Amino acid sequence: MSVETLIYFALLALLAEILGTVGGFGSSVFFVPIAAYFLDFHTVLGVTAVFHVTSNLSKIALFKKGANKQLLLYLGVPAVVMVVLGAWWSQYLQTQWFEVLLAAFLVVMSLSLLIWKNFSIEPTRTNSVVGGVISGLLAGLLGTGGAIRGITMAAYNLSIDSFIATSALIDLGIDASRSIVYVWNGYVRWSDLTLILILAVVSFTGTYLGKMILKRFTQQQFRSIVLLLILGTGIYTLVKFAGSMGPSKNCICKPSPINVHRFTKRMPPSPTGEGLDKFRYAESFFRVRGNR
Repeated sequence: MSVETLIYFALLALLAEILGTVGGFGSSVFFVPIAAYFLDFHTVLGVTAVFHVTSNLSKIALFKKGANKQLLLYLGVPAVVMVVLGAWWSQYLQTQWFEVLLAAFLVVMSLSLLIWKNFSIEPTRTNSVVGGVISGLLAGLLGTGGAIRGITMAAYNLSIDSFIATSALIDLGIDASRSIVYVWNGYVRWSDLTLILILAVVSFTGTYLGKMILKRFTQQQFRSIVLLLILGTGIYTLVKFAGSMGPSKNCICKPSPINVHRFTKRMPPSPTGEGLDKFRYAESFFRVRGNR
């Protein structure tokens, strides 16, 4: 990664950390799609987990009062157990459809809570356990499950400090657990160390700036911010998925000379012998593939 790219990456990570602190459910929901533009999927999972360990330590230090013990037990423990399973399964499962289903759920749920302001999830032990199981599993598979945890915790109408402190303690257990599995899976490499050190500085800076911003909001405004950020995350994920869909059946794929050079060695023999130009044959080969 070049110095210029690294600066862009660090600034975007700082923005994600500020938004995650203001939203109260961690920056992974914003950081994962940002990191995906710069890194491969498994590296994103590993770097996100290690980054969040430092991020959550910063939140615990700055929002250390009022953690909810009931949520730590009934939401936190199931989340930590399931994140280990999700992190292990991440090397075997195709996660794209999990991401889409999560996005659709976030859009529907956040819109419902924004439109019908008196509606909320019941703050019961069962709902806390279910929220912990789902958020932990998704955190292990996709790198982010904080939005589910945020919706579950919103039902308890906690103060800003209590909400963020509780979420950070749960997230610390989740990220520490999945970091071990990701390292074991080979998702974190020594070459990522410089990036992780930069992100450690970003995490504390972003958390501090987020805390300064939060001082300007009331409890109701904070709840609305959380739900709006969750809604935006769900919409962004759905739009990204729609844009990543493959070419239509009528699409003609025009290969570049570089791609032709890469693929000609693996292509079937020319049907007309040596007289057919390699580039033209490769182009016709890609056209057939595009029309399938």
